[in-house]
Amino acid sequence: MSTAGTESLLRQARALREEELRQFCSRVSALLRKEEPGPEALDALRRLFLIVSATKYDRKLEKACVDLLQTALCPPARPEPLQLLCAAILREMSPCLGLSLSCDHVQSPRQLSLVASVLLAQGDRKQVRSVGQRVFRVLESRQPEGPSLRPLLPVVSKVASLAPGTFREDQANLLNKRLVDWLRYASVPQGLPHSSGGFFTPRARQPGPVTEVDGAVATDFFTVLSTAQRFTEDQWLNVQAFSMLRAWLQLSGPGGPGAPDTDDKSEQEGSTLSVLSAASTGRLPPPERLREKAFEYCQRLIEQSNRRALRRADSDLQKACLVEAVLVLDVLCRQDPSFLYRTLSCLKALQARLCGDPTCVRALLPLAQFFLSHGEAAAVDSEAMCQHVFSRVPAEHFHSPMLAFELVQFCRDSLPLLGRNLSALRGSFPSLLKLLAWNSPPLTSEFVALLPSLVDASTAAEMLHALLDLPCLTAALDLQLRLSPAASERPLWDASLRTTSCPDASQDPQLQGLLQHLLRAEASGAPERLAPLHLLLQPMAGCARVLQCAEAVPTLLQAFFSAVTQFADGALTNQLARLLLERSDSLYQVPGYEARVHQVLSAQFLGLCQRRPCLVVELAKELLEFVGSGGGLRGGGSMLTSVVWAVGEYLAVSWDRRCTVDQINKFFEALEALLFEVTPSRPSATLPQCPPQLVTALMTTLTKLASRSQDLIPRVSLFLSKMRTLARSPAAGSLRCREDERAIGTRATELLNLLKMPSVAQFVLTPSVEAAAPRYHRDTNTALPLALRTVSRLVEKEAGLLPG
Repeated sequence: MSTAGTESLLRQARALREEELRQFCSRVSALLRKEEPGPEALDALRRLFLIVSATKYDRKLEKACVDLLQTALCPPARPEPLQLLCAAILREMSPCLGLSLSCDHVQSPRQLSLVASVLLAQGDRKQVRSVGQRVFRVLESRQPEGPSLRPLLPVVSKVASLAPGTFREDQANLLNKRLVDWLRYASVPQGLPHSSGGFFTPRARQPGPVTEVDGAVATDFFTVLSTAQRFTEDQWLNVQAFSMLRAWLQLSGPGGPGAPDTDDKSEQEGSTLSVLSAASTGRLPPPERLREKAFEYCQRLIEQSNRRALRRADSDLQKACLVEAVLVLDVLCRQDPSFLYRTLSCLKALQARLCGDPTCVRALLPLAQFFLSHGEAAAVDSEAMCQHVFSRVPAEHFHSPMLAFELVQFCRDSLPLLGRNLSALRGSFPSLLKLLAWNSPPLTSEFVALLPSLVDASTAAEMLHALLDLPCLTAALDLQLRLSPAASERPLWDASLRTTSCPDASQDPQLQGLLQHLLRAEASGAPERLAPLHLLLQPMAGCARVLQCAEAVPTLLQAFFSAVTQFADGALTNQLARLLLERSDSLYQVPGYEARVHQVLSAQFLGLCQRRPCLVVELAKELLEFVGSGGGLRGGGSMLTSVVWAVGEYLAVSWDRRCTVDQINKFFEALEALLFEVTPSRPSATLPQCPPQLVTALMTTLTKLASRSQDLIPRVSLFLSKMRTLARSPAAGSLRCREDERAIGTRATELLNLLKMPSVAQFVLTPSVEAAAPRYHRDTNTALPLALRTVSRLVEKEAGLLPG
């Protein structure tokens, strides 16, 4: 069915009203009451399933309909498709209060699996245990020639995960024995073809043996990688047993949540038994025998994965089985360390093979996890393996969404194993950021959680550059793939995007060097100015992937600064503040990106100043250059507003005794010139409007500086008077919002009133550090509130000072 048709059906299902649903339930009930429901009943059940599953909230069905759905599950004679639909509807309605299903008397494994799926979906732990006991009674009583047990294995696995400890020791041992038989002793001949029956049916030839994925006849036991035209029942059970093996080992093994309540053997006893098991496994207890056979099975899979598959599907199955085999070996080695020494030689050879085979890159992750978990115990250096996974793999396979997610999850899961030795992970952050640049929407939250572990004092500045250039990195990766000779590896992109100039311009030697720096795999410690590269990649700024990446950067910047402020010293704080000033006017020009980033940078600059007020004096030269350049007006002026506010707040002797009158005068002149520039006496509709927040911040900062160098008071008073007059003029009101003009005029009047008493203005506008304590704003008898009230009363007595 087409996507449009599916959407239409979903809309109809969601729009169905309660009265219409009741009528439809009555029709379904009538169809289910028939002795032999036909295709019409199946169509009605499919539609009912769509109705109950298409909405977030629960749909209430009539009790008669729910009872008939339950009744249809039990009789074995009912058609299987009908019963599957009934079970799916009941599961979708879970938890269902009126449920009367029971599995106590169900004998058929297929029927039991359907009823159990509905009961397990209810979430009742007592009911889960009851289902588990019933399933084991069927397992115990089943005869070799009886019905297939395949439907029950998923139920066993689900019960074990929902209610660990459900199974008794004898039941767990029974399953261990069955798993051993299915895994290790499945039949080797292929299955027989289905006979049509009849007297003249020709005599069937004996089935041949199963084969390997490369077509060779299998000479060892059957596994999930063995191929055949038809499979026998025990071969299918072999496949299912392997699919649930790792979960069962984790739940029932030593220390697992579902381990039976027995006396634990010591680790030494288990290790000794496992070593002896290589010669004889018949005398081992069932759990240890299962681990031994699981080890043999995984070794066989690793050997089979080295064969050249004839079909693409078998090649994909090889990779999936290789991943699962390494994960199972990891579980076995954690449960019994003696397996470790028998595994290492095999996995070291596997590592050498996988590192040179880009098609098996996903199998590298569980292999690296294995070496991280057991490297210390086995005296194996896992750093080289981790370096390969953290740097080379993301750099070459960033365009694989599944691998990107698995790799980021691997990084997060590996943090406890890496401990304090995070140098390989931190040094590879440029490569890891490629995953984020190409897959930003689904990976943003994952990277927010990972960022605190990626950044330290040595990489903070370089990482901040990298985060600000992340949309540019996305465009560079897009260009890299467009120029890639391997057309099969190119992902889909916007074909309407015209980038004909980018490939030619990228051949410039200078631009090639910048492009290589942007696409580096490891931290270099020397950030580059990428402005020429921004111009080269500007035609790609409208690409959908670049736009998505740009939306994620503000969130990542906030996470970055939250992590950095936990360890930043004075030198790093100054370095980051200087970097914010430099990069505020050097961003990749993506629509809307600059304004969003400036909002974050301005808030973080203020945060750095609050943590270290003396940086205003220490970075006086850089701040004067920033104010004089006027570049801060870009992006809505938020960055410039924060710088102006920080100068007025922290350029004072009370914060840093190195502050001089000469510095105050230089900043005053620079800010005064800026205020003249952004507030012309004759407003023009052709010039961009200055944000009112910047104007009021400039007026306030100039007043603060004048209160600290009182020779400047006449100049700022004159200018404030002009600002008040300009705000009231009709010409200004026609170009600026009336509320903005009123706010500017009110602020000018307040500051003028305060400057009438310079000593009080200095106290109010430049309070001591102690005055920042909360009590100065709560206690009415302390100095600051008292001073403000006194000034207000004195000023009110002066005629002509108040507006109006």
